[in-house]
Amino acid sequence: MGGSTLYKKKTPLIVFLVPAFIFLILFLYYPFVQNIINSFSDITGLGTAAKGLNDPWYANYVTLFTDPKLHTALKNTLILTLATIVFQVGIALILALLVDSIRVGAQVFRTLYFFPIVISATALGLMFNLIFLYKGGMVNQLLLSLGAITENINWKDEAHFMFTMLMPVMWQYVGFYFVILVTGLNNISPDLYEAASLDGASGLKTVRYITLPMLRNVLCTCLVLAITGALKVFDLPWVMFGAGMPLDQGWLTGTYMYDQTFNRGNVDYGSTIAMLIVVLGVVLSNVANRVFRPRDDV
Repeated sequence: MGGSTLYKKKTPLIVFLVPAFIFLILFLYYPFVQNIINSFSDITGLGTAAKGLNDPWYANYVTLFTDPKLHTALKNTLILTLATIVFQVGIALILALLVDSIRVGAQVFRTLYFFPIVISATALGLMFNLIFLYKGGMVNQLLLSLGAITENINWKDEAHFMFTMLMPVMWQYVGFYFVILVTGLNNISPDLYEAASLDGASGLKTVRYITLPMLRNVLCTCLVLAITGALKVFDLPWVMFGAGMPLDQGWLTGTYMYDQTFNRGNVDYGSTIAMLIVVLGVVLSNVANRVFRPRDDV
């Protein structure tokens, strides 16, 4: 009775829905549509009006296929996406399974693993600069003291920059997926594990035949978030490397888009790269959804 009365009164619904809808229009849908228009326009400086459409109007999209730096950014971003799926989600799954199997101190581990999320990316970038880059860095000093190396490793050179760039990104977001997976594990009925134990199922078989199938929908959500998040990574690599990407080999789609838009004033081309990121996010997310299609029966 109470519920039906609530929905008969439209005023509370309007009060809450209309401001949220206006907010979405102003800060999501309008900028997105404007970004599409900008990608076809001739804009030579940040904050300046467009001079009209490009000649031809699809010129920026042709540049996408011929820009070697963008090709490098795409390659690095796909490597980052794969590493995110394998290491971030994979390590988070292992940690979630381990923490879920203990009863004493589980809350402490949950807090510790989630803690990097609450630290700003700028602070983390500066911290990893101290670890890898500043005056040789802590890692080099440790390796030198152990006799593993005879001179400092340049962690920003072509042979090492990818590891230097991926490490902080991997470390920061493991806790994010860990929390999601732990929540999914808590929603699995203990009765299933008790029944499996009575049937003589071992720990690994329980994980394979009960835990992972029951986590299928949660894992699919994590994969979609990991893919879209990897395509937008910007803050940590930019703090560590800035515009001085090593030999122009360290670009990501997010950092290259920022550089084109804010440093070089190619606002229209930056908008085009942004559209590419959106398209890649939609396509790769759909692929992940089809491969790990959520099921209604679990």
